[in-house]
Amino acid sequence: MLTLRRGTVTAVREEVAGLARIEVDGTPCVAYPDLTGPVEEGDDVLVNVQARELELGSGGFDVLHANLSRGLDLAAEPGAHVMKLPYTPIQFAVRHGEEDGGLPETLGGVPVVGCSLHSQAAPVFAALRGVRVGYVQVPGGALPLALSDTVRALRAHELLHFTIGAGACFGGDVDAANVHSALALAVARGAEAVVASIGPGIVGTETRLGHGGMAAGEALAAAVRLGGRAVTALRISEHDPRERHRGLSHHTDAVLSLSGGSYAVPWPEGCPVESPAADGVTVVDVSDWREACTGLPLSHMGRGPDDDPWFFAAAFAAGRLARGLIA
Repeated sequence: MLTLRRGTVTAVREEVAGLARIEVDGTPCVAYPDLTGPVEEGDDVLVNVQARELELGSGGFDVLHANLSRGLDLAAEPGAHVMKLPYTPIQFAVRHGEEDGGLPETLGGVPVVGCSLHSQAAPVFAALRGVRVGYVQVPGGALPLALSDTVRALRAHELLHFTIGAGACFGGDVDAANVHSALALAVARGAEAVVASIGPGIVGTETRLGHGGMAAGEALAAAVRLGGRAVTALRISEHDPRERHRGLSHHTDAVLSLSGGSYAVPWPEGCPVESPAADGVTVVDVSDWREACTGLPLSHMGRGPDDDPWFFAAAFAAGRLARGLIA
């Protein structure tokens, strides 16, 4: 059930493309104006408060559900007829990239890096500097691309060239019906490499298979089926307080166990953690990862590069290996 509250917008703190950070009755809230219309102080609104009331950590914030003052009778996107989140109370029409023409039948060997956490994306892109890279967001964390401050920073640093929302994800430069067509669209738009990642946050159940990071495995499997080169961004940590994520995370282990040996597995040289028992392991020089990531947002579960360096170095290794696979 939806947990909705009625309230009044008491502040608009920040507005960027597709996102507004506001306060409703003094409580922080996120709004997506492209869905619910513009928002101003004093607006009468409905807010979904369930995640905050469940105290869901980094994802536990309020989300504006409807703006009763200026968000009613909004028109659909011109020319759109394919629904995101179909048959739910928040379905909305989005024009999909597949509707604008044919797609290539193959990725033609283009490398695809699969990230099981959004915080891996910045180091991966840093290693791909100078390459035309497309970003595909896959379900498993946040669905709106507008929520990602990392994507905005990568654009500002001219590391990310275009974005695609796959499946339920939305708000890309173009959206796609599924991860297969999203990867094909990326190649059609001239990508020399693709980074497929879940959005901020992650669905988790504390089980080996029941988590959003499996979406990275689905993207990598799609890349292999379509003739791309699949590269796994390993989730490694020396300092995660949870034993299941210390060393090589059980999330990454689950993805690799289903790969059939078809994924490249980049291992950061010098990492003290035990390397995975998987086919395709390649040792990668990451000695310059800090310099390459200068100015980029590096944070994972509140830990930065000095707190958990091998987490970021491992992601950088994935980008560097992918760069070496570009034809």
